[in-house]
Amino acid sequence: MKKRIYSLLLAVSTLFAVSCDLDLLENPNAVNADTASPDFLLNRIQLDYQSFFNTVGDDGMRLTRIINQGSAQYEGAYTPVTTNGYWTNAYANILADIKFLEPLAEASNFQRHLGIAKTIKAMVLFNLVDSYGDVPFSQALDPNEFNPAVDQGAAVYDAALAALNEAAAHFAANPSSGTPNDYYYNRNYTKWIRLVNTLKLRYHLNRKLVDRAGSTSAINALIAENNMLKIGDDFVFRFGTTRADPDSRHPRFAGQYTQGGGDYQSTFYMWHLTEAKGFDDPRARFYFYRQVLVNSTNPDEIECITQIPPPHYLVGNFIYCLPGQRGYWGRDHLDPNGIPPDGLKRTAWGVFPAGGRFDNNSASPVNNPSLGAQGAGIHPIMLAAYVDFMLAEAAQTLGTTGSAKDYLLSGIKKHMDYVVAFSRGTSEGGAINAFLTAQGINLTTNIDNYLKYVGDEFDATSSSDAKMGIIGREYWLSLYGNGIESYNLYRRTGKPSPMQPGLEQNPGIFPRSFFYPNNYMVTNTKAVQKPDQSVQVFWDTNPAGNAWVQ
Repeated sequence: MKKRIYSLLLAVSTLFAVSCDLDLLENPNAVNADTASPDFLLNRIQLDYQSFFNTVGDDGMRLTRIINQGSAQYEGAYTPVTTNGYWTNAYANILADIKFLEPLAEASNFQRHLGIAKTIKAMVLFNLVDSYGDVPFSQALDPNEFNPAVDQGAAVYDAALAALNEAAAHFAANPSSGTPNDYYYNRNYTKWIRLVNTLKLRYHLNRKLVDRAGSTSAINALIAENNMLKIGDDFVFRFGTTRADPDSRHPRFAGQYTQGGGDYQSTFYMWHLTEAKGFDDPRARFYFYRQVLVNSTNPDEIECITQIPPPHYLVGNFIYCLPGQRGYWGRDHLDPNGIPPDGLKRTAWGVFPAGGRFDNNSASPVNNPSLGAQGAGIHPIMLAAYVDFMLAEAAQTLGTTGSAKDYLLSGIKKHMDYVVAFSRGTSEGGAINAFLTAQGINLTTNIDNYLKYVGDEFDATSSSDAKMGIIGREYWLSLYGNGIESYNLYRRTGKPSPMQPGLEQNPGIFPRSFFYPNNYMVTNTKAVQKPDQSVQVFWDTNPAGNAWVQ
């Protein structure tokens, strides 16, 4: 029978089979190893991972100024309570379900089920280490261990790599039974293998500071194999347009387009996409939807317009309050002072990745769930473009095979092409094409001009650090919707730099990792909380403190 055991880890549940003479206590409706469906388990694992990606990535986007962090102090935003949800989802849902699935799938020779499950297992383990550092693993789902100890982050990373190797073998195994529902690649296992290899690239890039030689050699081997994500292989979760329970829409759309309000976009990020280069990034109208086209002059709507920038903003020459005059209405980093009546005026999520509206200068409120692509957006978990940005970083910092500049420009083009193609493929496609035609906008020309600008900028600097700064900035601008990779990029490289600081001169310690969740702390007698959020994950050997990242 299946029992759910709440370990003192955090109420981690695990599913296991036991024999019992007390038949009167058995629930005839309970799921057990004889009645459980590997298909249904795998469905749940895939759906839970997209939710996990969304919650973990939200923190990363806010910390890296992709969207606003609505707290004046870091410690006010990232307390032990804030990550209870995705810790529980990781252990009690995803990893527990994978453990339950594995023997069922092995018994039925469901090789592809195992391949998908173990790939997701690896991603969850990577994400846990990237967020917390040392985490429970070897004892985490042991039904006999109620107080599982943490494993070293490096060991958990290696366990994730081993899971990837096992996944690749499952995808290649022949014969295989079963036809799993595949929410990501529609049972194209060639693409799954390319994802596995891309995740290995990610593994080695994150570890470059603790094993430079090993990372260099391994990345060169992956380049030589030439079997990572290519155009058309993008690993994304696609949302629908259903409003009824269960709501299938992108969570950013559902949170903003139903009644208005929702997230504040980042002033700093929007400035980089609209003003910093002297021309608009071709993706700006796809990323952001402006509900107004002209900045408000009413301080009751935008408090900061009548205020002098903080002294440290003036000294650092940072953009403050609004990026330009064209209605890009957001918040500065660590600004908690939004004014509720501005919900139908603040810049909203656009068609990419949230499935909202394309910015065609219509400037109407986003308070109707029928607007735009109606929530049919994506989670950009791992795109083909990201491969090129990672290879550009490796070439620039490790000297791996290939030209950093060529990889950089290829990554930019792939990402811009993907954003445009995805957006045109939604129900917003007609509005997009009509606007571009009416305005005489040639996206191909605009993208080419952008690439020339960045290429010339790259050639004009001889400093390796400055070149890495350009790579980091452009990768960051391509990570809209993916805070997991932007947070890793920032800690790994310190780029982009400089970042807009918090409004307060001393906002507290920038989180190099998160506090352990409250659920874990109060239920596990072995749990030891971190002294603060300055504790660095094993692969982050960069200088300590806010001088590196802020």
